[in-house]
Order: sequence, then structure tokens, then C-alpha cells
Amino acid sequence: MRKFYTLLSREVRSYLHSPIAYIVLVFFLIVSGIDFYFQVSFMNQRQVQYTAQEAFFNSVFFWFAFVLIFPLITMRLFAEEFKLGTIEPLTTVPVRDWQVILSKFFGALIFYIILWIPTLLYFAVFLKITHQPAAHSAGAYCGSYLMLLLLGMFYVSIGCLTSVLTSNQIIAAVISFCAITLLFFLGLVQFILLDVSSATRDLLGYFSAIEHMGTFSRGVIDTRPIVLYVSMTIVMLTLTYQAFQSRKWRL
Repeated sequence: MRKFYTLLSREVRSYLHSPIAYIVLVFFLIVSGIDFYFQVSFMNQRQVQYTAQEAFFNSVFFWFAFVLIFPLITMRLFAEEFKLGTIEPLTTVPVRDWQVILSKFFGALIFYIILWIPTLLYFAVFLKITHQPAAHSAGAYCGSYLMLLLLGMFYVSIGCLTSVLTSNQIIAAVISFCAITLLFFLGLVQFILLDVSSATRDLLGYFSAIEHMGTFSRGVIDTRPIVLYVSMTIVMLTLTYQAFQSRKWRL
């Protein structure tokens, strides 16, 4: 495990020393801050049936920033290593391939979590100014951030897979963005096609990130999305492992 922690610390440090990481952080905080401000302003103008916390995690601005950050976070994971040739000394040291894969996955996931930590201040400021909580219960906060973690795990694993397939970071980012966007809009088909059967609607709803976030942001923890995203993350990492081994032997 010491070798894994060494690799993991290397990945985390590479994020903290990278200018693109701070650009992503500033961009994300600006978009999410504007989103929270507009949601609260809208709620002040009329009576609504949802909380500020639900509005924040289910808005268009939120999903726009959410989908966009994953290609930016993951595009360099393997593509940069293959382009610069630094993957060769990495694969010749006494570490296992799965340790390399997991260190890059968890390194990106840790940075993703760091992005969301400042958003807790939004709800603290809301409580300070209005003297009212942004959610009805602590479970609503926990559910929202649990879904953020589950979605983050899955989408980061997709980014790992796309990055290991190419030596070009831009191509990796484009493929990752297209794959994540396609999966995201797959869950919206149930709202677009009104003539689909109830069974088809339920099936599409099972893959709907919007519906899952809506449920979890109300404090309702459903085990089905947990099983879905954890299992799909494992599948994506397994494919990444196979693709990494295939490219390594071609070096």
C-alpha cells in the first residue's frame, strides 16, 4: 500500500501544481456561485415548493458546470504520460498496473471533491443571512453530496478510460465530454418522448442523473443508484486497466 500512496500523492501534487486545476476551480466556483445567487433571487420573487438547496442542485447552470468539469479534470491523466513518454519509467518501476490506474482515479476524484468543499459555504452564508436553513433536514445535504460523489466516481472513471485511449489531451477531453453528455441526455429522453411506455420510462429513469439528484436532494436515499454508479465505476476502471495493459505492451 505504501507504493500506492506514493503514486496517489504524486497525482494529487500534480493537480495542485497545475495551472489548469486552478482555472477549473475558479471557473466552477464562479458558475456555481452565480447559480446559487440566481436561485435564491428567484425564490425571493415568488413562492415555491422547493428549498434553496434543492434549487441549487437541480438547475441548468449546475448541470452545465457539472458535466463540463470532468473532461478538464481527467484529460491529462494518461494522455499526458503517453505524450511525454513518462509512462515508460512509471511502468518499469516495481508497481502494479492496478496501482497506477487507481492512483490516477483517486487523484482525480480527490481534486473533484476539493472543488465541492467551498460550496458548503453557500449554505452557511444563506443560514447566516436568512436565519433559515437552505434544506429541510441534514439528510437532504447528505443525500445531495452523496449523489455528487457517486456521479463523480462514475464520470471520473469514464474520463480515465478515454484518457488511456489516446496521447492527445484534447481528443481525450472531447471523447469524455461526448460520452458523459450522451449518458446525461439518455436520462432526459423520458421527459422528451411522451408516447413511450411506462416500462421504458421507468428504465430510462433508472439511468437519469437528474432524477437521481432530485430524489437524493430531498433526503430520500435510494440504493438502486448507489449500486448502479458503483458497479459502472468498477466496469469503467476494469476497461481502463485492460486498455492500459494493451497500450503498455505496444510501447
